[in-house]
Amino acid sequence: MSAVLAVNGPLWMIGCGNMGGAMLSGWIAAGLDPRQVTVVTRTERFGPPGVRHLTAVPADERPEVLVLAVKPQQLDSVAPALAGLSPAVLISILAGVEEAALAARIPSAAIVRAMPNLPVAIGRGVTALHTGSSDPAVRMLAEALAAPLGLVEWIADAGDYDAVTALAGCGPGFVFRFGEALAEAGAALGLPADQALRLARATLAGAAEMLAASDETPATLADRVASPGGSTREGLNVLDRDDVMKRLMKATLAASAERNAAMAAAAR
Repeated sequence: MSAVLAVNGPLWMIGCGNMGGAMLSGWIAAGLDPRQVTVVTRTERFGPPGVRHLTAVPADERPEVLVLAVKPQQLDSVAPALAGLSPAVLISILAGVEEAALAARIPSAAIVRAMPNLPVAIGRGVTALHTGSSDPAVRMLAEALAAPLGLVEWIADAGDYDAVTALAGCGPGFVFRFGEALAEAGAALGLPADQALRLARATLAGAAEMLAASDETPATLADRVASPGGSTREGLNVLDRDDVMKRLMKATLAASAERNAAMAAAAR
């Protein structure tokens, strides 16, 4: 039986959009007491039962854990109301916002950067973590919060965060685009569009499950599907010609990483 997720003291979440909401739902499903949670958003919205929802930071209260889940460009608009809170741990999911920029705006005992991706909504995501804190309790708390959401990866060098964000944070968007292209290619061969989409979805899901469960590389698995002279090999020959697929993905991730770096520079 897995342990129930527990946090010592109040947990506040500032902002609760798609990603923040998915994380919060995952935490409560893992056993976090919703009565410990306060969500602060600009507008009234429905939240998980038992969670306190406010439209302004409450006076004369202090969270133990502060989760910053607004859009990166909203940091300077929310920071003044949070500057005096001094939480024990600040967890930020703001893409491109470095630890120093957070510390300058919201002083706290420890800061953890977390980069979740969208599949945390179904407990199959990736959350990359980095902290400059040497306190084992801080790392244990961050990992306990990330574990119910999927794979947890600690990033030793903060300088790698732009690359991690491009690969894992942005990656689901690229996979969805590939799924769209796969379905449209099937329809172009004459299949009904709705059927092609169902086939593409199931094919992606099955292949992803197989890759996740295998110790072999994606290249090895691809070669196992492709018999010499067969139809899969003919299709792979198109993708492999001049390394077109690899070059496209390298350019895609490079563009995302460059944007992450630009956002970090703007937030300093």
